[in-house]
Amino acid sequence: MNTLTAAPLASLIDRLFKQADDAGSPVATELSREERQRLMHSKTEYLDLYGRLKDLWLPVSPETGRLLYMLARATGARNIVEFGTSFGISTLHLAAAVRDNGGGRIITTEFEPSKVARAQQHIAEGGLLDLVEIRAGDALQTLASDLPDSIDLLLLDGAKALYPEVLALVESRLRPGALIVADNADYSPEYLNKVRSQGSGYLSVPFAEDVELAMRLG
Repeated sequence: MNTLTAAPLASLIDRLFKQADDAGSPVATELSREERQRLMHSKTEYLDLYGRLKDLWLPVSPETGRLLYMLARATGARNIVEFGTSFGISTLHLAAAVRDNGGGRIITTEFEPSKVARAQQHIAEGGLLDLVEIRAGDALQTLASDLPDSIDLLLLDGAKALYPEVLALVESRLRPGALIVADNADYSPEYLNKVRSQGSGYLSVPFAEDVELAMRLG
């Protein structure tokens, strides 16, 4: 038994994934595929894109959720930063790991107010709100200050074009051996080029179908 597989969290996560599946992931009708792709890669129009997609769940997959829990547990993570809270499914997996590691702090950030409110409800329902600080607003501001001195794990799952900028904000706080999990990193070639380059200070590999897993070198 652990927090992830016990009540109340196990049934809550199952329910949220089902709700996400039932809702589907329709592309906003006013956006063509080409326009959506352009906005996904834009460093200036990401707020517009995610504002239009504010009702979509955009969760990690169940497999990625379990991977997050396992990585956080295996590394004894106690200080975690998450870029892109959405409805809080990934946050619940990370918070479960921190609980089982003996406690700590998760800083997660989400710019869409309606998602902040829903995520807070879900995290409270899971009994994990005492471990989580949700910062509302643009991550380039919300993660620019008041971070832990040592960060054990960083999850990148917000606007893909901003992965390099968000990494730069927290980079000096990443401890040697800290892990960076980037979901759908293929949308951010600039990020992939950084963490995969020789001499970058990282080791990085594609992991599973849509995850890039990197480690901060000492």
